[in-house]
Amino acid sequence: MRAAALACVLAAALLLALILAGSARAAAYGDGAAIPFLLLPADNPWNTPVDSLPLDPDSADYIERMSPETGLHPDFGTVWEGARIGIPYIVVPGTQPKVPIHFTAYGSESDPGPYPVPSNAPVEGTGGPYEDGDRHVLVLDADHQMLYELYHAYRQADGSWNADSGAVFDLTTNALRPDGWTSADAAGLPILPGLARYDEVVGEGVLDHALRFTVADTQRAYVYPATHFASDSGDADLPPMGLRVRLRADFDVSGFPPVVQTILKGLKRYGMMVADNGADWYVGGAPDARWDDEALHALVGVTGGDFEVVDSRALLPSAFYVSLPATATAREGVRWTRAGGFLDGAGALWTATVDYAAGAGDEPLALTAGGEGQSGAFALSRLWPDDGRRSVDVSVTNELARTATATVAVTVRNVAPVVAGGRDAKVRAGTRFARTCSFRDPGADTWKGWVSYGEGTARQALRLRAGKTFRLSHRFAGPRGRRCTVTLCVTDDDGGRGMDRFVVRVR
Repeated sequence: MRAAALACVLAAALLLALILAGSARAAAYGDGAAIPFLLLPADNPWNTPVDSLPLDPDSADYIERMSPETGLHPDFGTVWEGARIGIPYIVVPGTQPKVPIHFTAYGSESDPGPYPVPSNAPVEGTGGPYEDGDRHVLVLDADHQMLYELYHAYRQADGSWNADSGAVFDLTTNALRPDGWTSADAAGLPILPGLARYDEVVGEGVLDHALRFTVADTQRAYVYPATHFASDSGDADLPPMGLRVRLRADFDVSGFPPVVQTILKGLKRYGMMVADNGADWYVGGAPDARWDDEALHALVGVTGGDFEVVDSRALLPSAFYVSLPATATAREGVRWTRAGGFLDGAGALWTATVDYAAGAGDEPLALTAGGEGQSGAFALSRLWPDDGRRSVDVSVTNELARTATATVAVTVRNVAPVVAGGRDAKVRAGTRFARTCSFRDPGADTWKGWVSYGEGTARQALRLRAGKTFRLSHRFAGPRGRRCTVTLCVTDDDGGRGMDRFVVRVR
């Protein structure tokens, strides 16, 4: 009986300790306070590992346009020229009074106030040379797990705030912004879940979510989970908003400071998302007086070229898509091949067709077992006889009658003729020199040609035969020892030109 009573007392004490510990964690309010819970659900794109997902078929083209030689810049740290480095945030209780928010630029794409923004909410950049920059304000209601974010915010004398835009996120759901809406970030994404925070990176020794980063140039497009673009460019090789990159698995992190190793391991597993236009490869984080700025600077030793682009469509719920590059090039008369694949989160049986834009319509496409991150794979193969632009359409249908499609815009380039005139020759003065020469061209073109015998006479048209051969016939005048350079030229109807030369020595 005594032992049972002691066990009950110990259990009650343990329960009380757990309750008090939970209360202490929940009561951690204030500027940059530790956040005791996961921001957004575990299956949210920000928290989803991407280390085993397939690459975007345009990965190399994207990276090439994102300053691949530029090193990572930690846009977070302690203090620089009077301003804290990074985007600050404040944690408030659920009882924090809400104040009016007046939107001055993007009100039609903003969530209306009031917001629980305290008068002492930290503003990004204040106290430094860029005080009139982005001026983000991030407020986390920890008790209700609600996130309030403002862009270009200014506190007013009456306690209200003016801001260009604002967004509210329920951190217990995966709900996105309305399609086409911005947020406090250009991509329409929340900011706080994408920041490196001292308490997790150093305090817990782990980075278990994606980070936000900026690039100088983006295209007029966005990919999941982004909802907004901020560009007028239609260049498909520029990154869209929401583009997900990850550090290559084979990148050696062993020579970096421990804090940087933690970040780099996280970037291998969770990667980063393009969240805004800005300087290339600026990585987002929250300021903290405990950061080691010198250690963080070692991130510059990692360049954009050390990253690869993840196919973001794999993050979509019940994803079903065909993975092919947006563009490709081929040569006329030369067989073009391209490997592709598809991912289907619901189906198990598939059929596929391809239309090579050659007049035959849809043709059956054989499917094979897919690689990592794929449900299946296929190989495209086509020979186009002439140059031009072709749209290759691939469709994959599963047993649930769902269909995924992809189109590759193939530019078939003209191949210029290659002329074979033969070796140098010797000929007696006044005697006829004769030779059969040839040219090759894989395209279905028409050709014409000329010859100059190097004696100052006018060019002569060549009679081109069906087998891509032609006959030379000419008498070279003296004196003996004279050297004449014979020039041959064949052009096709697409402007391609091939030339060859050989020397005739007159004896």
